[in-house]
Amino acid sequence: MRFSPRTLYRQVSIAEAITWTLLIGGMILTYGFDAAPLPVKIGGFLHGLVFLTYGATAIIVGWNQRWSAKQTAAAVGTAIIPWATIPFDHSIDRRGLLDGEWRTAATERPEDRGAFGSLMLWFLARPVLFFTTMIVGIAMVMGVLLFLGPPGGPRN
Repeated sequence: MRFSPRTLYRQVSIAEAITWTLLIGGMILTYGFDAAPLPVKIGGFLHGLVFLTYGATAIIVGWNQRWSAKQTAAAVGTAIIPWATIPFDHSIDRRGLLDGEWRTAATERPEDRGAFGSLMLWFLARPVLFFTTMIVGIAMVMGVLLFLGPPGGPRN
């Protein structure tokens, strides 16, 4: 695979922080300076897309790197707090939790033998199919969320 777990996680982590900046900047323009709602719509769309991508990436990398459920939940949870993905990323990198390559073969560990583990190993051995499926899945979730409307209901 072209991207190591470390490279993928760190790039998506940085993108999450950047989209927080875009969203908050758009909110300041729209609500603080009575600008048109376009900056919030653009920032919100980009942030939502990267938020979903970050959550999926944290789960996938967490599984691959054998993080505990608590560590994986903490990684996903950092996306809720603006810019928290960056210090979390640095923390887990310093502890070596991003070291290593993608796992594509089962080991004796029980998590590799379950349905989720077997499916992940199968997909990780086929990186183009894996990332295509991930992109399509995120796009479908984003489409459903856009159909449902913005958090808090429509704005006039």
